[in-house]
Amino acid sequence: MTITAPPEIIPFEAETFLTWRGLTDAFLTDHKRPKAQIGDTFLYRGEDTMLTRSAWIDGLGSAVKTANIIPGNPGRNEPMIHGAVNLYDDVTGVLQAIVNFHLVTKWKTAGDSVLGARLLARPDSEVILIVGAGTVGRNLREAYGALFPAARFLIWNRSPKAAEEFAAECEKTSVVASLEEGVRQADIVTSATMTTEPLIKGAWLRPGQHIDLIGAYRPDMREADDEVLTRARLFMDSRDTVLDHIGEFKDPLARGVITRDDVLGDLYDAASGVFARAPDDITLFKNGGGAHLDLMTSQYILAAWQGR
Repeated sequence: MTITAPPEIIPFEAETFLTWRGLTDAFLTDHKRPKAQIGDTFLYRGEDTMLTRSAWIDGLGSAVKTANIIPGNPGRNEPMIHGAVNLYDDVTGVLQAIVNFHLVTKWKTAGDSVLGARLLARPDSEVILIVGAGTVGRNLREAYGALFPAARFLIWNRSPKAAEEFAAECEKTSVVASLEEGVRQADIVTSATMTTEPLIKGAWLRPGQHIDLIGAYRPDMREADDEVLTRARLFMDSRDTVLDHIGEFKDPLARGVITRDDVLGDLYDAASGVFARAPDDITLFKNGGGAHLDLMTSQYILAAWQGR
């Protein structure tokens, strides 16, 4: 009987070997493969949730990402979310690696957004507004800073103190007191909030901007109002994980504000050249996440770790 080698255990420190450009290159390559099969499972115990996201891409393998979301953990001096990503070989199905959950989530989420900006935003974008001063906002500052190194950053948050702490941690980053003021100044607006009511107004937009929406992940969540969607050229990472599941598009589709034909492409269309802009276009990219992106990210991390 053949003894299978134990899986690689990949820690968070593996990010030393990663680059944002390298990850977005990997995303572009992997979206030329056969379309992913994906599935999500939710289990509940009172306020606790176990979310399992699975994906299988022919030629790339499969992954299962489990997140245990325990709201009572902060009272135990534990992070609210724990989990892991199990990565399986495409041919044999053997467990290749167990990848740090927070590493995959960080790089998948911010990498998805900066790929959208790489494809749609003006390369000479000079001002980037980050909406939301949490962990995701900090990851976005790192990722956008790598792909747009000449840009300066603005930060807006409902709590000014959190925005000030964020700005103090980062070079070329300053607080903007008014969200409207920040949106009007920005060439790129990237938003990662937990709001259920739209914060970003279409009336504030100007030609040439790129809008990156991350925060909404449930049907009852919106970060941008209807006018943003009707003024912008609409793109997303995956029709399968966004259109019928996330309020940013599900809600205006249901009310006839936009139609499915208004969505010009997802990342599976990137190779066709549909991700393009005229100078005065307003473009919008909805980052919906998805287990297929966890799989792509995990394989990129594994390759970088093994090549270290």
